[in-house]
Amino acid sequence: MYKAFFKLTGTPFTRGLPPAHLLTTPAMAEVGARLDYAARERRFMVLTGAVGAGKSTALRAFLLRLPVTTYTPLYVTDSSLTPRNFYHEVLWQLGQTPRFYRGDARRQLHRALQERDDAGKQPVIVIDEAHLLGRAMLEEIRFLLNFDMDSRAPLALVLAGQPELRTTLKLECFAAIAQRIHLRAHLAALTPDESARYIQHHLEQAGAVGALFTEPALRIIHAFTGGLPRQLNNVCAACLLYACGQHRQLIDDIIAKEVIDTEFH
Repeated sequence: MYKAFFKLTGTPFTRGLPPAHLLTTPAMAEVGARLDYAARERRFMVLTGAVGAGKSTALRAFLLRLPVTTYTPLYVTDSSLTPRNFYHEVLWQLGQTPRFYRGDARRQLHRALQERDDAGKQPVIVIDEAHLLGRAMLEEIRFLLNFDMDSRAPLALVLAGQPELRTTLKLECFAAIAQRIHLRAHLAALTPDESARYIQHHLEQAGAVGALFTEPALRIIHAFTGGLPRQLNNVCAACLLYACGQHRQLIDDIIAKEVIDTEFH
């Protein structure tokens, strides 16, 4: 609705922006470099970040970067993931019919991963929303990491989740898993300057010419969202809709305050 009013060619502040068109901040670049290293060196990595900080975006860009000629990317996200569901999901992604019993499925997956690696298609398993994993699934991850052959793991593994994942892995009962972590990364929220660049970047990707938000509006939006990209998207999209309805071509601090007060409080 507001695209024509603001003379945009696309819809800004959506999750559909191709990874190649995303704004790369220093923090995002560092996370990307660590993910690439984890894949290349067959490492176990833990990635954390607050809700809406951009973890899934970073993972999506990472998986798309992996050359399909040398890697087999496997992505799993399930809020109630159990060991049996995990093995079945990964085996289905590998094109295999899973064995019914967990122990059989585990052995089947170990063979499948080793076969992929032997064929030059190293598996990279990413488990998203990992802060929701229960004790049984975390213990199963330890088993998954236990079958190094000739000191060379046949896969890279990434656990990604909210900050409580770090707290969980510090518990004594998970010491055996924590000791196997090779890399850790935390995706922080955007700074005020980065938030402003993020908003302008999304507008430009949608065809905007010039700024649509005043500097005071940008400061108010950053303060409210804490620099979290998902919240920035939500507030900025709402501001565009509101401004369009008011026939205002520029979003100032008054509009930003009105939108935040009426739609997000």
